[in-house]
Amino acid sequence: MPRTLWLLYFVKPPGRCVILMKNQRQIYAVSVLALILFGASQLAHAGDEPPAPPIDKSQYDLFNPVPDDAMRSFTTDRPTKNASPYSIDAGHLQYEADIANWIYDSPNQRSWSSVLVIGAPTIMVGLTNDTDFEVALATLNDNRNHDANAHIRSDYFGFGDIDTRLKVNLFGNDGGDAALAIVPYVKIPTASVGIGNGYWEGGAYMPFSASLPDGWALSITSEIDFLEDASNAGVHPNFQNLINFSHLIFTDSLTAAAEFWADVNTDRGAATQYTLDFALSWLATSTLQFDVGLNIGLNKAAPDTQLYLGISQRF
Repeated sequence: MPRTLWLLYFVKPPGRCVILMKNQRQIYAVSVLALILFGASQLAHAGDEPPAPPIDKSQYDLFNPVPDDAMRSFTTDRPTKNASPYSIDAGHLQYEADIANWIYDSPNQRSWSSVLVIGAPTIMVGLTNDTDFEVALATLNDNRNHDANAHIRSDYFGFGDIDTRLKVNLFGNDGGDAALAIVPYVKIPTASVGIGNGYWEGGAYMPFSASLPDGWALSITSEIDFLEDASNAGVHPNFQNLINFSHLIFTDSLTAAAEFWADVNTDRGAATQYTLDFALSWLATSTLQFDVGLNIGLNKAAPDTQLYLGISQRF
C-alpha cells in the first residue's frame, strides 16, 4: 500500500509529538491487523484458478459510454465514513444522498448542539474507465447550539458548502481481490452564515479495499485535509484514518458494516476524535441501494451520536 494508516501520523508538524505518542499504539495495532487479514485473503486464494483477464474498456469515455453488459458491479461511497476505491463507469451517472443526517452532542448537562442535514446529494459522473468527477452538496442545514452556562443560544439554517472531487482508480477497478484509488478534493465556501467557515479548503484521501476469507471485506481509508485555523490565522493539516469490515447477512442483498474512525486535528487546542460506526445497506435492485447508519462517539471530543438514512442509484 502506498499510504498506510501509520504513515500519515509521521508527517505531523513539530510540537505534535504528544498526540503522536498518545495514539500511535492504537494505529499500529489496527494497521498490523489489517495487513494480517489481507495476507490471509491472499493465502486463501493462492490455489484458485487465475481470474479471467478484465475487458479492455479504455476506448470508452464520457461521450462514449460503457455498454450496460460491460459495467462493473454497483458500488457506493456510503454508508459509513468509508469510501469506495471503484470509479463510476465512463459515460454513466450515479447519485448518493443523505435523505436525513442528524448529529447530536452534549458535552455537559447544561449545553448541547445539533446538526440536521436534509437532502445532501453527491453527483458522480464517469469520465474515463478509471476516473470520475464528483460534486457533493449539503442542501438544507439546521445548526443549533445551546449553552446555559454562557447564556448562548443560536440557530442557523441554510445552504452548505460544495465539495468537488476527482476519483482516480490506481488498480483493481475491473478485477482482482484488492483495489486502491486517490481522491483529491476542494471545498467551495458556499455555506450560509453560521453553517460554514467561509474559507476554501481541500485535501486528498486514498480508499483501499480487499476481499477476505469467508465473504468478509476490508476497507481502509487514509486522508489528509488542509483546513483553516480556528483563529483564521493560517492553514493546518488534519488527518483522518478508518478501518472498516463488512459482510452480507441473512440475504445476498443486505450488508452489515462496522468501522473505527480517528480524526487528528493539529490546530491549536483541537482534540483528537474517535468514533465507532455501524451501518446496514440494502440492495433493492442491481442499481438502487438504501442504507441506515449509527455513529457513536468514543471520547468527549467526538459527537455523541450520529444517525442517518440514505439512498444511492446508478444510471
